[in-house]
Amino acid sequence: MDENNKNFIVALVLSVLVFLVWNYFYIVPKQEKLKERQQAEALLKKQSQGANPPKVDGKIQAGTPITPGVVQAPVRVKSRGDILSDTSKRVAIDTPAISGSINLVGGRVDDVLLKNFRQKVDKNSPPVEFFSPEGTKHPYFADFGWVSSDSSVVAPKNDTLWTKVSGDRLSVGSPVKLQFDNGKGLLFEREISIDERFMFTITQRVMNKGSKALDLSPYGLIYRRNKPISESIFISHEGVVGVFNDELIETTYSDLADDRLEKHSGKTGWVALTDKYWAAALIPDERHKFSSNFLGNAPEGSDDNYTVNYLLAGQIIEPGKTIEVTNRLYAGAKQGELIETYAETLKINKFTNLIDWGWFHFITKPMFKSLVYFNHLVGNFGLSILIVTVIIKLLLFPLANKSYKSMAYMKKMQPEMEKIRTRYKDDKMKQQQELMELYKKNKINPLSGCWPVLIQIPIFFALYKVLYVTIEMRHAPFVGWIQDLSAPDPTSLFNLFGLIPIDLPQFLMIGIWPLIMGITMFIQMKLNPAPTDAVQAQIFTYMPIIFTFILAGFSSGLVIYWAWNNTLSVIQQYYIMRRHGVEVNLLENMGFKKKST
Repeated sequence: MDENNKNFIVALVLSVLVFLVWNYFYIVPKQEKLKERQQAEALLKKQSQGANPPKVDGKIQAGTPITPGVVQAPVRVKSRGDILSDTSKRVAIDTPAISGSINLVGGRVDDVLLKNFRQKVDKNSPPVEFFSPEGTKHPYFADFGWVSSDSSVVAPKNDTLWTKVSGDRLSVGSPVKLQFDNGKGLLFEREISIDERFMFTITQRVMNKGSKALDLSPYGLIYRRNKPISESIFISHEGVVGVFNDELIETTYSDLADDRLEKHSGKTGWVALTDKYWAAALIPDERHKFSSNFLGNAPEGSDDNYTVNYLLAGQIIEPGKTIEVTNRLYAGAKQGELIETYAETLKINKFTNLIDWGWFHFITKPMFKSLVYFNHLVGNFGLSILIVTVIIKLLLFPLANKSYKSMAYMKKMQPEMEKIRTRYKDDKMKQQQELMELYKKNKINPLSGCWPVLIQIPIFFALYKVLYVTIEMRHAPFVGWIQDLSAPDPTSLFNLFGLIPIDLPQFLMIGIWPLIMGITMFIQMKLNPAPTDAVQAQIFTYMPIIFTFILAGFSSGLVIYWAWNNTLSVIQQYYIMRRHGVEVNLLENMGFKKKST
């Protein structure tokens, strides 16, 4: 097998690999997303909700407060506005990052809007609705409380009306304090504070005014009905994430949906429900051991339900004494720098795993930090991608330089190689021996041209991961028509880039940047030694067109990276080839014949 056949096979395998990845990561999820949306719309028509006791260690505990769960009785689903209209039973939340309210019925954090994140790119789009109260289409909230093995203990439930004793509004530096007296010797107190971002601190106290000692265990839970309708794919984990001591546990929503119960425990750690860009995480008081359950069920004919909870070890409260636990709730965007800051300042073990950095995390994390760093300098993530690409090219320059040097010699030796093939066309073994001798004499590695492509694969997927899972890239503009680097190029050649007002299917959305990427790829391939086989030559000619269609559906930031990387490679390769005496005429290489005089 000669060097051209080897290069052809390698390139063909890479092409098929990229196509399969594109099909698996893009086409299949698009179809699943449409199916999920249709199912969700059908489920919403049922307009059902209900309640069931939460489970601790798989069993319903005595004295456990009633919380939403399995659908039992159909009721009318109300709009978010209707449910939140009764402000007399709510305490407002107002911080630089969050607005919403706390429900005095149950003392829940069930109304959170993320001020600085819009639902769509449009600047007039409403803010992202994160937590939503029970009774809406998609209830999602955090709840805290106490359980006891003594059935006579009356603990607060989800319908308990708490009394506000201080704080008219929850804001930075202004906590809210709630109380509930069970009338049987126990006074429950809940103090809620919040920082300027997404971290709530919930301090729970119980004062024993009775005459006997009691055993109480504090718990926290996050509940949601219906998993998010999103482009959830293999590259991004959505579902439950938990850390127990040093063990990281990840379970998808789909895994939990079939009446599944997972039990875990630890001395330190946290549990969370996560989406692509958002997360609700519970961080228990680290002074106490805790157990945790991941629960999911999807009763036939009703909505699916998901719950994560923790239960701290039981505490004895003597008469006249008070016990206290402090827990935290993270409810908001999965911002990389912010989460890392919380992990360090609050000593939250492995909290950075709230973001799914993927298999190539050793590349993904440094790349993300580099992009964020340069964004701080230039104020544009698109420009950051261009800068980081240049740095990557400089780091890989020695290897790429050696590769392009070998390719330049191969191109220079093309006439000699063609003579050998002609001379020994009927003796393939002798032809291969002579070619290898020629390579050895001129110190040529015929496969060296594959290294730049192979090295780019993990970098490509690492950047794809950054663009897909990090919220910093969501709605991040570049220049001109690119207003969201995490979304595909919105223009299309087939409607003359918007001049013809027609809607096109996704596979025809071949935008300007994918075209630039295809052209730069075509030019780069024309600088390489041409295959002697006519069929191979045709395949290599059409490969840029194939890749243009494939990558058109990827994040525009990724296509910009690929186009810019190709451009730098062309410049580098052109310079190296000229330096080593190889005449390069790009127009002739691209098929434009020189006019005779």
